[in-house]
Amino acid sequence: MKKTNNHVILTCVKRCKLFLLMFVLWISTTNFCYSQQITEPQESTEIRYQLELERQQKTLIKQGQDIENLKRLIKNQNSKTDKKKTNTSPNKKTQPPKNKTAQPPKNKTANNKSIKSTAIINKPVGKAPPKSATRIDISAIPKLSTNVSGVLTKAGTLIIEPSLGYSYTDTNRVFLDAYSFLPAIVVGVIDIREIKRHTVIGSIGTRYGLTDRWEVDLKLSYIGRNDSQRSRPISEGVEADSIFTASGSDIGDIQLSTRYQLNSGVGGGAIYVFNLVATIPTGTSPFDVEYVETDGGVFPTELPTGSGYYSVQPSLSAIYPTDPGVLFGNISYGNNLETNEEVGKFNPGDSVGFSFGLGLSLNERTSMSFSYSHKHVLKSKNNDVKIDGSELDIGQFIIGYSFNYSKQTNINLSLSIGVTDDAPDMRLNFRLPMSF
Repeated sequence: MKKTNNHVILTCVKRCKLFLLMFVLWISTTNFCYSQQITEPQESTEIRYQLELERQQKTLIKQGQDIENLKRLIKNQNSKTDKKKTNTSPNKKTQPPKNKTAQPPKNKTANNKSIKSTAIINKPVGKAPPKSATRIDISAIPKLSTNVSGVLTKAGTLIIEPSLGYSYTDTNRVFLDAYSFLPAIVVGVIDIREIKRHTVIGSIGTRYGLTDRWEVDLKLSYIGRNDSQRSRPISEGVEADSIFTASGSDIGDIQLSTRYQLNSGVGGGAIYVFNLVATIPTGTSPFDVEYVETDGGVFPTELPTGSGYYSVQPSLSAIYPTDPGVLFGNISYGNNLETNEEVGKFNPGDSVGFSFGLGLSLNERTSMSFSYSHKHVLKSKNNDVKIDGSELDIGQFIIGYSFNYSKQTNINLSLSIGVTDDAPDMRLNFRLPMSF
């Protein structure tokens, strides 16, 4: 190397070495920058994965905090329920629940924890309150008999109940006015009668509640009857039938009744009601009706609309509410008082009756009932002599329907089907009780 004019002069060999060194440095620098460009995307992906993991960890931590909050709420609810139990029944010791809810394990996922906590919330908590005396739904209970309603009126409430009824009876009877001297030979008149009887009864009743357990009832009625009798004395060889038609319409007997509820029905037991019905003979008496005698027999010129005697009927009703229906029953004894008439001292036979059934509530406004009623009437006496053929058995199957038209008005319809020979074949009754 020579120094000339303050400049460094390099030889040719050194220059070549210098250029070679610069070229190597350039190549190495270029590869390093390229490798940095390749590794930068890999490092950014790892960072994104790490950020996502951190976000999911934060979500899991938040869900765990929510689950802990739910557990605290459940625990507070259980403590409040225990306090209520202690207040309602201080004399009884609080028993621990038999099935304790297991704590969810820590290694379960957040979804399983949320499902278990929801299941715990949906389970019933605590103990049902004690049963109290509740008023039975009137629409779910039909009439236990023709005179007994089976439910009581609230204190100070007046109920007016118009009703309209229709009954039809078709019977065939054989009347013997003869004697026999051999088992198969009868001497006298043998009369076969076919009786068709139509009866329409319109009535209005008022019922008032003196207390929640005591009510009084008054019922007035107007009765219209029409009978058609076809008879033929077969032993006299009459060619044509004898037809006789009679009718009658007048006020019926007045009915006074009272009912008293004996118990409150607390604890879900049966409710017992004592009933007392008195009948005053204000209708046309059968003893005041005139009769005519024809070739076909003896027929009334006018049909009676009353019984002709006083009667008193005590009874006991039992009502047992169930879900969704009501069981009911009734037993009664009718004492018919003796009366003095032109025929002598007449003592109508007493009666013994019972009824039972089931009332079903279809919804909040509609209900139906199915019941059976039976009454046995003992033989009547005239001058202390029993009258043959006066003993009766009246059995009816009753289907009832009730619709709660409004808070003050109900619509009741019942159909009675006779199941014994002495009962009417069919009886249809419509009632419209309105409370004030």
